[in-house]
Amino acid sequence: MPRRTATMLASLLMLIALLCAGLLIPVPYSEMSPGPTYNTLGSHEGECVLQISGQKGCETTGGHLNMTTVRVTGSEYKMNLVEAVYGWLAHDEVVVPHSTLYPDDKTADEVNQENAEEFTQSQESAKVAALRQLGKKVKAHVIVARVERDKPAQGKLHAGDVIKEVDGSPVRSAEDVAKLITKHKPGEKVVFTVVPAKDAAAAEKQNKEATRRESVTVTTEKAKEDGRAIVGIGPGVDYTFPLKIDIKLADVGGPSAGLMFALGIVDRLSPGDLTGGKFIAGTGTIDDMGTVGPIGGIQMKTIGARKAGAEYFLTPQENCAAAAADKPGGLTLVKVHTLDGAMKALKQIRAGDTAALPKCAKG
Repeated sequence: MPRRTATMLASLLMLIALLCAGLLIPVPYSEMSPGPTYNTLGSHEGECVLQISGQKGCETTGGHLNMTTVRVTGSEYKMNLVEAVYGWLAHDEVVVPHSTLYPDDKTADEVNQENAEEFTQSQESAKVAALRQLGKKVKAHVIVARVERDKPAQGKLHAGDVIKEVDGSPVRSAEDVAKLITKHKPGEKVVFTVVPAKDAAAAEKQNKEATRRESVTVTTEKAKEDGRAIVGIGPGVDYTFPLKIDIKLADVGGPSAGLMFALGIVDRLSPGDLTGGKFIAGTGTIDDMGTVGPIGGIQMKTIGARKAGAEYFLTPQENCAAAAADKPGGLTLVKVHTLDGAMKALKQIRAGDTAALPKCAKG
């Protein structure tokens, strides 16, 4: 066999071997890509995304307030070297360490559960922020959010119990509960005045204030990590809304849809429409006071929004520099930090005053 032919054959065999190795060797990476977007003013799988008591249907004037998502590979998916290289080179995909999406100290089920809980909390915060933006009163209650197994409170306090007082001192925030418990030494008794969860739920259905209260005494124990007094509960906050609002959107997790849910609720409860018929998308966490927070995967969300037809993208200010560094053509990135700021930006968009919009700039 001529030397040139032998060299070419050897090179081809080496290339084939490398390609096979690249396809067979798993690498510790995962992939993020643009996910679907959902119009909070519209419907999904035959149901209105926002279902508000007293309202029928979810017809819009043609405008959109779309929440955006990121599609990720599953926890068990084993990416190979060829896929990783392709992802690094692709414009609309991001390859990240597997531990970024699925931390080593958590199981896949724990990650999914955490995402589901964050999504549920984002819905509640969106409702609170939206109703407060509209000047409606929302009653807050400090509750027992969880009871830890094999701790002193187990069997005495229950998830959903409304905490009114601790040792006779009124409770106005979840932080108050922790402060009042840790005033004790381990082994001392703490007296909780609570509205039992069943009574609180029954009163809420009737839109009334629960009157029945119980006194529950729990003996504290020492926390292993720092020796402070604990009873083994996690306090939280629950709300009583002046009207019923349900958000129907399955198979979505995480807290990043909070801003768009809040804007959708404001739109549905206000005369006219917030969009002026424009296609607006966005992202951002939101807290009960309407503060908008940063999210992950911003580049994937802007790409997904533009592919869906969005003209404007409401962007948390902390994500602005990253979003502007790789902005899809034809998409205006609008910087927002609060729900009120987002409302003002939408007003400018409706009026066509886009030159005055607070736009994202590269860092």
